[in-house]
Amino acid sequence: MASGGGDVKLIGAWPSPFVLRARIALNIKSVGYEFLQEQLGTKSELLLKSNPVHKKIPVLIHGGRPICESLIIVQYIDEVWTSSGPSILPSDPYDRAIARFWAAYIDDKWFPTFSSIPKLQEQEAKVAAVQQVYEGLLLLEEAFIKCSKGKSFFGGDHIGFLDIALGGFLGWMRVTEKMFNLKVLDESKTPNLCKWAESFAANNAVKDVLPETEKLIEFAKIRFKPPSAD
Repeated sequence: MASGGGDVKLIGAWPSPFVLRARIALNIKSVGYEFLQEQLGTKSELLLKSNPVHKKIPVLIHGGRPICESLIIVQYIDEVWTSSGPSILPSDPYDRAIARFWAAYIDDKWFPTFSSIPKLQEQEAKVAAVQQVYEGLLLLEEAFIKCSKGKSFFGGDHIGFLDIALGGFLGWMRVTEKMFNLKVLDESKTPNLCKWAESFAANNAVKDVLPETEKLIEFAKIRFKPPSAD
């Protein structure tokens, strides 16, 4: 992507869906940046210094000043680089509030349940979690119909705030489908989200930074490997 962001660095890791959000936003705004990758299981001195409260990625460093939390970073990018690329947040205050509401729902309700699936050992608990994920996607299907107004993205003609919020998890949805034989996005239940996922993954701001499914699967096998018995 084109440069023009000045001194911009992003502390992150390629498998992280939250880091992916920031990378997509930077691409939408054509902001050049240096990607500083953290190693699995370690926290660099720069990360601890830049995010002493949560000690987590992503962290955007702009002009030497750190900004933390993925959705806050996305909003910051949209507000700073106003003349580059389309707006990420809706211009209408109500639409903006609705986008933030659903983004909060994804992070606070939907994703914690979705991410628990690989960790659950009891089949009954896993089935219940999968059902909750499906119910959440049905709600997001309805939200898509209302927000997109018949266009390709939650944001309309262009990828917007809610697209980035949900789309950051698209790679891990595909991983879950393959590793656990689940149909996360089902054309019979969420046809609009299925079409949206294809459009999102093919977008120029996304396709070069969206992790390959097979590469994520290999990472997941290491990340979620059960501990060996003593």
